[in-house]
Amino acid sequence: MYTQVTYAAHPTMSSPLGLRNPFSSLVAQLSPLEYPIADCVGRTVIITGASSGLGLETARHFVRLRSEKVILGCRNLAKGEMAKKDIESSEGRPGVVEVWELDLGSFDSVKSFCYRAEGLDRLDIVIENAGLSSKNYEVLEGYERQVTVNVISTFLMGVMLLPKLRKSATENSYPHLVFVASNAHFYPTFEERNAPSIFNALKGDAQMQWRYPVTKLLVVLIARELARQVSLSGTRDVIINFLDTGLCKTNLFRDEVFPMSWALAIAMFLVGRTCEMGSRVILWAALAGAETHGKYIEDCHVSFESQFVRSEEGMISQVKAYTELLAILESIQPGITKNV
Repeated sequence: MYTQVTYAAHPTMSSPLGLRNPFSSLVAQLSPLEYPIADCVGRTVIITGASSGLGLETARHFVRLRSEKVILGCRNLAKGEMAKKDIESSEGRPGVVEVWELDLGSFDSVKSFCYRAEGLDRLDIVIENAGLSSKNYEVLEGYERQVTVNVISTFLMGVMLLPKLRKSATENSYPHLVFVASNAHFYPTFEERNAPSIFNALKGDAQMQWRYPVTKLLVVLIARELARQVSLSGTRDVIINFLDTGLCKTNLFRDEVFPMSWALAIAMFLVGRTCEMGSRVILWAALAGAETHGKYIEDCHVSFESQFVRSEEGMISQVKAYTELLAILESIQPGITKNV
């Protein structure tokens, strides 16, 4: 019932523990990735953060691959309309792209977007690409804004859309829910896991330079657990996976987020992938088979998360973060937990 894709252990891993081999990682970063050629005829795709960068190039590929409808979830509608015009002009397929307003800094905006999506004839692929990084502290919806945008609103949308995705499953293809994570999840110490509440511990402004990596670690942990819970429910008719696109030349890091931000900027200049190249990983994940359910993907391979994520302590943190998030989501949208 799935389109099968074979895979092997990712070549940048020097051992089953997932320790990084710097040389292999550099080779992988510089190597071209397989060009998407799948036929997406008849499919409806939603992509968040699609007015520029990785989201824009992902949308362009789906239009090229004959998707019936590609919906750009954008905070700035003017930029979204510019992206629509650019994509349809380059691919010669007018009328395929739609621009829908979506502000992940507002729970009401996320809910309105999902209510609108319920009216679609079908929904085959949801790509949660939108994200925010900043060392500057700001509160949105009662939480530090990176937590709100990168984690809470991202999963609010994903879980709200699960029923619609399930309804679109066929005998030959299951829908996909794809989360764009990051290898940044390897680096934070994640001391917040020891607090009575992870999400409450992240409401303050401490260690803001590590907040983005922590949110991406939470995306990995929660996506793993969501996939596991969907499997345990006995209704695993949606493939859930999550990925790293590699270091790409986007505007994500226009504000300093890491202590070594200058080193990051130099690395991006020297070895950063184009957004088109990075988008190929997203396409691979969105079109991969059942074996990728609950898996981490990079360089168009199933790969390994950090050693912490795969440890016993990581599993405890995974369940804790997921349980806390479900309670938050239930307070935002009563009854949402039944979607899992």
